[in-house]
Amino acid sequence: MSELVKSIKPTIADRFRGFLPVVVDVETAGFNAATDALLEIACVPILMDDEGKLYQGEPLNAHIEPFVGANLEPASLKFTGINPDSPFRKAISEDEKTALRRIFKTLKRIKKEQGCRQCILVGHNAHFDLGFLNAAIARTNSKNHSPFHAFSVLDTASFAALAYGHTVLAKTCLIAGLGFDNNHAHSALYDTQKTAELFCHIVNQSTLLPTEKAADELDCSCNGDEAP
Repeated sequence: MSELVKSIKPTIADRFRGFLPVVVDVETAGFNAATDALLEIACVPILMDDEGKLYQGEPLNAHIEPFVGANLEPASLKFTGINPDSPFRKAISEDEKTALRRIFKTLKRIKKEQGCRQCILVGHNAHFDLGFLNAAIARTNSKNHSPFHAFSVLDTASFAALAYGHTVLAKTCLIAGLGFDNNHAHSALYDTQKTAELFCHIVNQSTLLPTEKAADELDCSCNGDEAP
């Protein structure tokens, strides 16, 4: 069996049970997904090379116009440095529906190319990002357009705690030797790319998957008609 395993090209679908990991980061105007504006979103699909190593795909991102009636918390805007009224931002921003469906269309294509059945959101404190994403999906009636699982996530804060004993993205990236520029922090695109880099690094370095010998033994134990 060992030679057969070596001859089969590894796939991202097999590695994550049919899921395509997609790293997502959102920048918002507050902490309440139901009332506060979604201002930026960035997504990076995670792919796998012929050696079974993960790497980042091409990023997708959007600056988003606050939805009608959205709350804009001054403290949050000061923290992120985003000015919703900036002429430059207004020139490139999209409404939520246009931005989400554009990104979803591309992710669905990649998901299909990789033989995956669904995307799974990867994020640093991922349920925050998923909460805002799900709220925007509901507001724009985009449920049937979304490739994402509605509640399952992979959280790099937990991965980082396991691997490095820290949960802060910037600190963990530095410990891992990946670098982190605080001048670019709180940009959805930059934070997504650094989270993706950290996710790939931790998974690629992981020794938690079964060894080839253990996989052989597991295969035998799961087939009662075969000799041990």
